[in-house]
Amino acid sequence: MLRKGVTLRGLEVFEALSQAGSVARASEITGLSQPAVSQQMRNLENALGTELVDHGRRPMMLTPAGRAFLERTRTVLDQLRLAQNELTVMDLTHLSTLSLGVIDDFDNDLTPRLVTILAESMTRCRFKLITAPSHQIADEIRAHKLHLAIAASSGKVEEGVVEYPLVRDPFIFVCPRGAVAEHGGLEGVMRALPLLRHDRDQVIGRLVEAHLARQKLSFAERFEIGSHLSLMTLAARGAGWTITTPLGFMRAVRLHERLEVHKLPMKPFSRTISLLAATDWTDTVPRDVARTARMLVNEIVIAPALRQLPWLEGELRLLDG
Repeated sequence: MLRKGVTLRGLEVFEALSQAGSVARASEITGLSQPAVSQQMRNLENALGTELVDHGRRPMMLTPAGRAFLERTRTVLDQLRLAQNELTVMDLTHLSTLSLGVIDDFDNDLTPRLVTILAESMTRCRFKLITAPSHQIADEIRAHKLHLAIAASSGKVEEGVVEYPLVRDPFIFVCPRGAVAEHGGLEGVMRALPLLRHDRDQVIGRLVEAHLARQKLSFAERFEIGSHLSLMTLAARGAGWTITTPLGFMRAVRLHERLEVHKLPMKPFSRTISLLAATDWTDTVPRDVARTARMLVNEIVIAPALRQLPWLEGELRLLDG
């Protein structure tokens, strides 16, 4: 049984305050008045018998106890939100067919969970799922061969396609573990080892190459890899360094002990992962699927990534759409 004074509202206020750093901003996030936010925090801290926030600092900072409690709080709230979402999941019983394309980077626990949730609402529906790179999925939805797609956004307005942003996926620097110490920093790694490029036919490859060109950076043409897991494997084996995103990196869990991850030693940039739908949809299905996908991304990708790479806080995040 929870201690008296530990409430769901209090946990939500604590989470909002940890993100916002001020009572005023937490008030905006939660929709509560500022006095109500302060009262919820006092009740929670009194119930736990410890201070979670250093109230004397501006912006407010979490105490060591607060940082530890925040991780548990997020896990609890994520599970409650997902459970609520699954209970109120979209009604797809009126559909006869539904075809969904999903980016390769989601082809782990996330895609099966999403399909399971959809299947429970599609008792009379023929369902088709494909996984492929973003550019192939986008081509399929433009050609009306898919009803819905989850893929990296091209950043362009596509005629006949509606975009529902899901997640901001920032680019990160990945190299073999120990390489930074061996070569005296990230720049040393970039000079000593070759760049493991993404396939430039893919959206992620084009985004990286365009950014390097904007930064006036050029590297020898040696590796160009289509499979993200193959690219991570080469980096883990010491073949070179690469620029990728947390969404892709988190798929390669078995390789993490042999890799190290850093902020980019150049101007930061990111990609947007979105749900794409044809404009001829006349109901709420795309919006509901996007809502469900956001909940799953937060639980399965973002929360574990932030625990492992806390410096991504605020950069790797869900998007409203």
